[in-house]
Formats: sequence, C-alpha cells, structure tokens
Amino acid sequence: MGSAAQKLLEQYYGYQSFRAGQEEIIANILEHTDSVCIMPTGGGKSICFQIPALLLPGTTLVISPLISLMKDQVDGLGSLGIPATFINSSLGQKEITKRLAEAGDGRYKLLYIAPERMESKEFRALFDSLTISFLAVDEAHCISQWGHDFRPSYLAIPALLQELPARPVVAAFTATATPEVTEDIIRLLKLKKPRVYISGFDRPNLYFTVERGVNKKDFLLAYLAQNQKQAGIIYAATRKEVDG
Repeated sequence: MGSAAQKLLEQYYGYQSFRAGQEEIIANILEHTDSVCIMPTGGGKSICFQIPALLLPGTTLVISPLISLMKDQVDGLGSLGIPATFINSSLGQKEITKRLAEAGDGRYKLLYIAPERMESKEFRALFDSLTISFLAVDEAHCISQWGHDFRPSYLAIPALLQELPARPVVAAFTATATPEVTEDIIRLLKLKKPRVYISGFDRPNLYFTVERGVNKKDFLLAYLAQNQKQAGIIYAATRKEVDG
C-alpha cells in the first residue's frame, strides 16, 4: 500500500510526504477496517478518503452536510483529473437524474451526497448498479445529539448500509468530537471494531491576540500591510467601533 498511496499523493497532490496520521488512516481503510478519524480542520481529512477511493474498486460514497464543501472538493478533484461529482439540493431534478445515471454507469470514483439524499428512492435505486466499496462519513459528529450540529438524516446511514449488496468499509471523519460524541459515532453508525485516530486539535496556523490601548486605525493599517497575502479576522467590542 505504502508505495501506491505515496505515488498518488505525489502525482495528484504534489506532496512528498503524508501529514501526521494520514498514512496510518489510509492503510487502515485499505485493510477494510472501520475507522473514526478526529483531525483538526485543515489537517488533511479529505486526502484520507480520496486516496483510498482511487485505490479501491468501484465508487466511494462521501456523505457530507456542507454543500459548498462538496462543490469545492469536486471542483478540485476535477482539476486533478479525478472523476467525481456531487448530488444535493443545489441541483435541479434533471441534473440529479443525469448524475445518478452516470454514477450507475461507473463514471465516478467519488460520489458526494448530502445526508438527506439517502431518503430518496431514486438514489437508493442506484444500489443495484453501483459498486460501493468505501463509505466516508464527513462531519460525523452530526450523527450525535451531543454534537454541535446534529443532523437527524445521519441516523439513516446504518439502514443504507444494510441495503447495499455488500457492506463497504466505513470511515467517520470529524474535527470536533468529545469522548461522548465519539462513542455515539461508533454506536449509531454501527461501526465494526473500529480503530480510533486522534491527531490532535491544535491549529498552528491560527492564534488569538487582544490589543489594548492602541490607535485602532494605525493598528489596522499596519496589520493589513504586514499580512497582505494572508487571511485574518479582526473583532471589535461594539458595532459602533466598527462603523466608526
């Protein structure tokens, strides 16, 4: 596995080495062992399911509640020459039917769907023609009522797995999971002897600072000049201070 995954990492993503935890998670998925992966935002979760998708037969189904993330990732994969698509409420019925037909023909290595899509009979009819070898559940904390963004549709995932001709390997990904939420993810998704990976919550590229007793205009101009090519957020105590 190592050499094959490494080659794909270099070929498609341009990286010479994996980040902490990525290689172990990918190896585990390719061994067909369920996983729970808790990684900080920006820690490279998507590579952990995109590379196995390229190495496993058939199609990888990715469940995500974030429409904008789906589009961004599918656009990115398309630019790399990786066949992928998404199906969610941003599409009209004609386009959804077209993409479902293409998926049934095996056109895509990754198929992103919103959790609500699992309740669609049209989508579930796809199971007869689609070989799903891997199910990636992104934002997996959404299955837990203890999570900060509970989405009831996530509870339909175990039923979806039962309808598939063969159960795929399942990996759940999230950046935010307390021990209680992690236990919920394992129990509610009915994961089979999963391995749990926690690569930390630290975001070294993010920091907070509070400035007191400074000239706001001078500080803002200096900050913008020093960080012209970087993103940042500046908070003020009141709307009046911002408008002023």
